[in-house]
Amino acid sequence: MALTLLFNIKIFFMDKFPIEKYNILLAKAVKQFWKTRDSQSKVKKKSDQGNRSSVTGGKQLDGFINLLVQVSKDLGIPESCIFTKGNNLPGYFRPSKDWDFLIISPKNKLIAVIELKSQVGSFGNNFNNRTEEALGSAVDLWTAFRENGFPQNLPPWLGYLILVEETPKSQNSVKLHEPYFKVRPEFIKTSYIDRYILFCQKLIQERHYSATAIICSNKKMTFSCPVEDVSFESFISSYIGFIIGKLKEFPL
Repeated sequence: MALTLLFNIKIFFMDKFPIEKYNILLAKAVKQFWKTRDSQSKVKKKSDQGNRSSVTGGKQLDGFINLLVQVSKDLGIPESCIFTKGNNLPGYFRPSKDWDFLIISPKNKLIAVIELKSQVGSFGNNFNNRTEEALGSAVDLWTAFRENGFPQNLPPWLGYLILVEETPKSQNSVKLHEPYFKVRPEFIKTSYIDRYILFCQKLIQERHYSATAIICSNKKMTFSCPVEDVSFESFISSYIGFIIGKLKEFPL
């Protein structure tokens, strides 16, 4: 009986929210990322600002925001409860942080929080920065939650998605620095992409995030999700499942 019920739930889930639909939106989001980055680089060259505009320019990840908005609306979340701008949430170690995507119920309960990042080039300089940012943001949010920073008893769904450039510099093994002690064995002979995969997996294992995803892509706009447990499909499936369980917070 239980297996039959689970099978029927899975069939209903796949019919109502076909992952193929969101994979198409994901492909569009990846293309928008590279096209936006390219157009910002052209503006940069005209204004002679070095590489800064392509690094700091906004809107590169807007396609992913649009995808999350579409998924949420398909689930029945009112547009008035979806926030994609000025998403400052209170912290514990700092006054606040601006997150990329929020769902807040009509009764002001924090339902979902998502952070989006990308890494193109400068892997040696920025890998540690990305890991420290993601860890710090999660610890800050969960500590604020523990200290009654939000008007609810149950925790929100916290997601982290990163797009990493697929290039020889991110795919080749990286030299380890061990002047005093040995690093953990799983980091031996790893590339930056390998390290991002391990990072995303550990963020879930240590319960810093509800789900994470790494998308590997190149300037030809092709992409892949190399490991199933931190793939886009696992990420979005986890999000959909959680939101379905919270729909009672959004009465019609």
